[in-house]
Amino acid sequence: MSHDHDHDNELDPFAARVRALETILTQKGLIDPAAIDVIVDTYETKIGPRNGARVVAKAWTDPAYADWLRRDATAAIESLGYTGRQGEHMQAVFNSEETHNLVVCTLCSCYPWTVLGLPPVWYKAPPYRSRAVIDPRGVLAEFGLTLPADKKIRVWDSTAELRYLVVPMRPEGH
Repeated sequence: MSHDHDHDNELDPFAARVRALETILTQKGLIDPAAIDVIVDTYETKIGPRNGARVVAKAWTDPAYADWLRRDATAAIESLGYTGRQGEHMQAVFNSEETHNLVVCTLCSCYPWTVLGLPPVWYKAPPYRSRAVIDPRGVLAEFGLTLPADKKIRVWDSTAELRYLVVPMRPEGH
């Protein structure tokens, strides 16, 4: 007997574990599903990379804002409504024809959640944290970015006191 299953509706192992944990905690009365929904909504709509994209787009289209972002990134970013834990002290660094910027937290995984969301797994991984400092060109190449040999790479070490936002160069025609 053959069984056809709709595999598109199956959860990946991680999502299945999350769902099982949420179900157990809800059944035991330890969490409120509505509270979980609020947290998920916050990370999907209020915190995350779309905020950083808005900051970058404004810097690309508004020279006065870009200048303010260079001088006081915390205030400039806050003016767009993005502030909070993990984003209190920001510095913007701008890629240029001469320099490409790379951010790493060598001690842990300091990351500006408010503008970039939760840090990706690779950002927290010890191999990235160590290699980004000693072989930034090689690390970037592994991510698919091969820079010209004469382009300087500046590595910034993020800390609990200061987090960075890299403003990429504006693509031609955009």
